[in-house]
Amino acid sequence: MTVVGGQPLYGTVRIPAAKNSVLPLLAASLLCEGTVRLCGVPRLLDVEASLALLRGVGCEARRKGSDLVVEGPPQRCRLPEQEAGQMRASILFAAPLLARLGRVETVFPGGCCIGARPIDLHIDGLRQMGAQMQPGGAGRLVLTAPGGLHGVEYTLRLPSVGATETLLLAAATARGRTTLRGAACEPEIVDLADFLNLCGARIEGAGSPVIRVEGRRCLMGTVFAPLPDRIFASTIACAVAAAGGRVKMEGCRPVTFRPVLGLLSQMGCTVERAGSRAEVTVARLGRLHGVGQVSTGVYPGLATDAAPLLAAALLRADSPSSIRDQIFERRFGCAEGFARMGARVRDEGRILHIEPTRTLCGARVEAPDLRGGAALVVAALGARGTSRIEGMEYIQRGYADLGDTLSALGARIA
Repeated sequence: MTVVGGQPLYGTVRIPAAKNSVLPLLAASLLCEGTVRLCGVPRLLDVEASLALLRGVGCEARRKGSDLVVEGPPQRCRLPEQEAGQMRASILFAAPLLARLGRVETVFPGGCCIGARPIDLHIDGLRQMGAQMQPGGAGRLVLTAPGGLHGVEYTLRLPSVGATETLLLAAATARGRTTLRGAACEPEIVDLADFLNLCGARIEGAGSPVIRVEGRRCLMGTVFAPLPDRIFASTIACAVAAAGGRVKMEGCRPVTFRPVLGLLSQMGCTVERAGSRAEVTVARLGRLHGVGQVSTGVYPGLATDAAPLLAAALLRADSPSSIRDQIFERRFGCAEGFARMGARVRDEGRILHIEPTRTLCGARVEAPDLRGGAALVVAALGARGTSRIEGMEYIQRGYADLGDTLSALGARIA
């Protein structure tokens, strides 16, 4: 992607369905008898990989216009290695296959290189529910549940989104009752629970630290619209802060990315909320200010995925800032690209220090990961001259036509 910076952004953006909701919903479709239809899903590389996982275990999974249609049941317990190995979310398919077939074989999940992303909480919780780990060879994961999965009282030692999703998927059709304590509270957890309940599950408390599930023998298909992508909305908001201008974002409730909006307001942007409507307008006309020290955290704190995006917007602020990521130890791989553009940054792994920089200059940079790549695009919008961002395959994992979206707002992108 080639970006010519210095062009303010103006217009309106409709926020698409959230990748971080669509992927667990596709995994959940394995639990359903009948057809599942997910409405308005963007064409993302991670979505296509998830469809390949479903087809690999014998389901019919296809696009129909902007919707996804999945029909089961699964016939095979072995997930395709290539797709399973390339994305973190492939672990979410393990619990539904255990529930339906009593066995799952896969490789350990991959994804962006942003730090350790262990799956021990997933495995420990599944073991408590009756799963057994079998020898599988180097890099392989084999789980069986010869007696089926059963309900359990389980306390997560940390509020992992992925582990909460795995155990929610396992509990939906397990025998008996499950109580999850210390659960993640993210909106994507609520979306997954809403979907499962529409399919016939009985889940209470999603969005709180305690979730209770009454297992059901069978779930049915349904039609469902995944929630809008709060990280996509954060990306557009930070792009406006970096480039200047005024953009209205429709469809995404401001409360879901309130920490980003609050920090942008602190930086000198204007943030206008439209009452109870899922709409917010972000504008930046003057100078940007630093925000001092901020940290990411579990929801409703600042999302780890938003940290590099916010950092990109802060590069030209008139006072220092530092962002600490509490989740991943290598979140700021984009710092090297920032430095190539002339930014004064210091990457200490979990902490990125940002000093005032009067001018950023276009440069050739490489996306280190999904959100780091998007952050480089945001930084390029605020730079003088032309930037070339390599590694677009990372960005395309979570953004469909990001260049077209920004071009429609006035950015010069090729």
